[in-house]
Amino acid sequence: MEEFYMGFAQRARDLAENADPFTKRRLLDLAQRYDLKSRPGAASRWSLPPQRPMPPTVLFSGSGEA
Repeated sequence: MEEFYMGFAQRARDLAENADPFTKRRLLDLAQRYDLKSRPGAASRWSLPPQRPMPPTVLFSGSGEA
């Protein structure tokens, strides 16, 4: 699995070489995250933030009369 993430990190760096400054910064940040994930035991040090709860799609049901 380490090689998988290392490959993604290198691919992000390669893309960053020809990118505009904003995209380059984001790609290099992404490459850094992949590098962290490629190290053994990195899963306990780095994880995704918790998902935010989704609001219900229908807040009220009924005819709408009071």
